[in-house]
Amino acid sequence: MTQPLRIWSGFARVAAAAWLVALLFVTGCAQAPLDSSPDTAGPITESDEPENRKRARIRLELASSYFEQGQTNVALDEIKQSIAADPTYAKAYVLRGLVFMQMNDNRLAEESFQRALQLNPRDPDALHNYGWFVCQQGRHAQAVDFFTRALASPVYGGQSKTLRAKGVCQIRMGQLTEAEGSLSRSYELDPADPFTSYNLASLLFRRGEDTRAQFIIRRLNNSELANAETLWLGIKVERRLRNTEVVEQLAQQLGRRFGQSPQWGWYQRGTFNE
Repeated sequence: MTQPLRIWSGFARVAAAAWLVALLFVTGCAQAPLDSSPDTAGPITESDEPENRKRARIRLELASSYFEQGQTNVALDEIKQSIAADPTYAKAYVLRGLVFMQMNDNRLAEESFQRALQLNPRDPDALHNYGWFVCQQGRHAQAVDFFTRALASPVYGGQSKTLRAKGVCQIRMGQLTEAEGSLSRSYELDPADPFTSYNLASLLFRRGEDTRAQFIIRRLNNSELANAETLWLGIKVERRLRNTEVVEQLAQQLGRRFGQSPQWGWYQRGTFNE
């Protein structure tokens, strides 16, 4: 019987504080403190950074910190002041889009991402984040196009996160072969990323590549980032490979650590095709 494919994009059922921090990387929160402009030959550095851009950047750094702490209203206020200091600062609109996305205000989120791309159509951070936003809206083909454009940037440092997002979106489109390619490349670039690991292992399990799935999910479950979902996937992989002893070990850990989880209930009922 074909196993259902469970996608984990990191926006729900996060089990540890470290995963909450990683959530910001899933959504692609702007990390670079300085911006590049389509009207310049390269990135703005501190020696030639205009005073208004410096004020905008400092405000945006504060906004990013507040956003990480879950203080969205304070973050929005800092973003407003960043934009007031420099209305052409594209990264401020990217972070504003992420905040509105977190607040489920899709109209303002989309307006923010669109404004960022108007200011800099080649900004890979804006392309990545707008891509993830439209993927969440079910506009998968448009999302994949944004991800592809972001990945084309020769100076983009977020290749692994964008490949991961692209892979998840391709799964939702039913493009499993393409998704495996995107997630595999993301895993090569950052094998410690738990979201990539889970989604790739889940996809490989779905496609019957149990040994490859086993290698990836075992590594994740042997880390401090294991949770009910990763343990459950590990149980299913080991069960199909007839590793009874390992199944029992994982089940003991699942029951001990996550005894109230749906996964523990499924295991007790023997429901392995949920």
